[in-house]
Amino acid sequence: MAAFTRSDDLQGATFVGANLRGARFVESDLSGVVMRGVEVGNADIDAPWLPDADYFRVNGVDVIPFVEAELDRRFPGRAQRRAADPDGLRAAWAVLERTWAATLERVSAMPAGTVDVSVDGEWSFAQTLRHLVLATDTWLGKAILRLDQPFHPLGQLDAGTAGDGTDLTVFTTETPTYAAVLDARAGRVAMVRDLLAGVSVDELDEERRNPHAPEHPETVRSCLHVILEEEWEHHRFAVRDLDAIDTAS
Repeated sequence: MAAFTRSDDLQGATFVGANLRGARFVESDLSGVVMRGVEVGNADIDAPWLPDADYFRVNGVDVIPFVEAELDRRFPGRAQRRAADPDGLRAAWAVLERTWAATLERVSAMPAGTVDVSVDGEWSFAQTLRHLVLATDTWLGKAILRLDQPFHPLGQLDAGTAGDGTDLTVFTTETPTYAAVLDARAGRVAMVRDLLAGVSVDELDEERRNPHAPEHPETVRSCLHVILEEEWEHHRFAVRDLDAIDTAS
């Protein structure tokens, strides 16, 4: 079976009569792809950045508004993730905390070892929580608070993080206990809650640097929006995989 990686440049390629049945595209750039007269039955697309696109058309219909509305329905509180004022952000974070608390309770009632199960090569539940520790450290500790040493050693690195100048030696190479992951996660959740408790409109407007691209300006508000986006997207991933584990058992 052919495999194409980052070193393969297929930009502008044309596939005519090609059989791509069962093909899997992971972390691939499919923006601007045009498909005509194609069979897409049972296709499964996960595009976290879909709301930022100008459009995503299926048979001439832009489906982005429908997808967003359905996700907001499935995950009450998700629609608040881009709240602009202090009260709205505090409410958005409170809903998110309750949502994650319910999911943590669900996981605690599942069979032992569930938190370390990977579904289709995705991060396990424990790894997802570790990534959220890293996301908070990046956008709160590094970007907003501008701490000299913002990173917790249990943070879960992803492929896109290593290139931002982060000192990789700070992260643990050993698999931590789930209890340690929960402790680190709780600490980061509290950090966000504490910041939001006293933040003002003027502080939300303060300029910050994008932690991955310092030449691009952010605001405290936009950094918080990234954190909220990370939280909701990874909660969606986590619930999707927990459902798959439940179904398999």
